[in-house]
Amino acid sequence: MSMQGAESRRSLPRRVVGGLQQPLGPVLSDPARRPVVRDRAGRRLYAIDGIRLLAALMVAVHHYAGTRRVDQPGNRVWDRPVSDVMPTVFRFASYGWIGVEIFFVISGFVICMSCWGRTPRQFFTSRVIRLYPAYWFAIVFTTAVLLALPGVWDRLRTRDVLLNFTMLQSGSGVPNVDGVYWTLWSELRFYILFLVVVWSGLTYRKVVVFCCVWGAAAMLAPISKLPLLELVANPEGAWYFIAGLALYLMHRFGQDLLLWGILAMAWLMGQRELGIRIDEVERVSGWRGSVLIFTVFLLAMVAIALGATDCVRWKWLVTAGALTYPLYLTHYAAGTAVINRLRDTMDARLLVAAVVAGFLLLSWLVHRFVERPVARLLKRGLDTSFARLRNAGT
Repeated sequence: MSMQGAESRRSLPRRVVGGLQQPLGPVLSDPARRPVVRDRAGRRLYAIDGIRLLAALMVAVHHYAGTRRVDQPGNRVWDRPVSDVMPTVFRFASYGWIGVEIFFVISGFVICMSCWGRTPRQFFTSRVIRLYPAYWFAIVFTTAVLLALPGVWDRLRTRDVLLNFTMLQSGSGVPNVDGVYWTLWSELRFYILFLVVVWSGLTYRKVVVFCCVWGAAAMLAPISKLPLLELVANPEGAWYFIAGLALYLMHRFGQDLLLWGILAMAWLMGQRELGIRIDEVERVSGWRGSVLIFTVFLLAMVAIALGATDCVRWKWLVTAGALTYPLYLTHYAAGTAVINRLRDTMDARLLVAAVVAGFLLLSWLVHRFVERPVARLLKRGLDTSFARLRNAGT
């Protein structure tokens, strides 16, 4: 056992549930495979894969049939308010944006799990091979579709498209090729902050302290009027990630009052952020319904963390989890451009279903023929590069 692993065991709370065993994180021994969400006994958490896909489908349907943009007269997607075209679908789809907040909570859970007992180099490598292959494909694919089907979205300058390949365009004030990429900027800031904890060696105590310090910074940032603090603290997304971290600590070490307190604070701050987003961005859904959906999701995550869903062993959920990231990256700009061209050819509800199904198929192809082979090449290259750095240092 490594010294880091020994430190982690010494710092465990004495009250452990479910016969705690050495967990197996989702590090990619085979970089061609997805990061695997596993429980304390090393079994895959299939339920999280299912929630991932559900969240992605919520976001996709929202973008096609539930945003304020597509509910305006003469909009570029449907040419008339989508609430007139399919009122029932619009009523439900208007809440689909909450899938993004669900992604953030799951990300906090999974990142904490995947980092436990790993080095900063392993964490960096796992994030690169996880994020970039599908993202690079999505940029090329979306740019090509928007060139072939103009009229819905304005074209970006070539230099701005090229900068998007870094995934750092938001930090440079450059527009995204696809509007959904804004969440990646939030994720990257979370990774950079959490890398500090990974570098120091993850323990129960350190993650709890990190949650408390980050939460305090996120609360102070809006009133500080300090742009740098707001950039680092990420008050719009911090509490969702913190909720995921607390849930993973419950999963790994068992529940206690402190973790319930962190989760309760995350819920309280999260419901406020939901209201702000409704008022300033979405403007199509109600606060009560949004909070209800978010609360149900958090309760489902609590059930997963405490082992209530261990009986879920549906193998098809593995594929569901694999489709989520490519679906999220490719569906929005390209999908609405397709709807613009086909909106008068079939029933609107059937069209939305067909476009979603088409992007699910595309997502499987991207996972099979882009993510897996490119991940192998990236991992091999990064391992070689880090080995040279290590040898050069000696």
